[in-house]
Amino acid sequence: MKAVLSALLLVLVLGCLATMNVEASSSEEISLFDSKGKPVAYIADDDDQTIYLWDGKPAAYLYGDDWKAGIDVYGFNGKHLGWFKGGIMYDHDGYAVGGIKRVFTSPVQLEPLKSLKELKPLKSLKELRPLKPIFAKTWSDVPLKHFLKDGLEE
Repeated sequence: MKAVLSALLLVLVLGCLATMNVEASSSEEISLFDSKGKPVAYIADDDDQTIYLWDGKPAAYLYGDDWKAGIDVYGFNGKHLGWFKGGIMYDHDGYAVGGIKRVFTSPVQLEPLKSLKELKPLKSLKELRPLKPIFAKTWSDVPLKHFLKDGLEE
């Protein structure tokens, strides 16, 4: 009887671990790093492709479906912040403000634990996006964190 209970407990534990693994892999988050390779924000795999700051605050979201041309980045306050193309986030002047790990030629910093996500605010009416600039291969003077904080409600 003791062996049967041990086997049943083992099956139950393995089942719970498998379920947790499936849940973790189904909600992928894409980390965004600043020009120094520091993790600053991440894109959540949700309906809005929400961009959260590392402290869990929702700052912006991706809008559009033309990944080849670049996806618009809007703040929840309705401001058009820039574009996300090829794993790089660009500002209105066409300079890179951040990117995903694979676009960096040097190693990026280790990612600390993320804070719990805060509730997303309601989206404000989107302002018209400006004309796309020619995207440069140089970094903006604006840090990624400040770029994204410009999308927070005022």
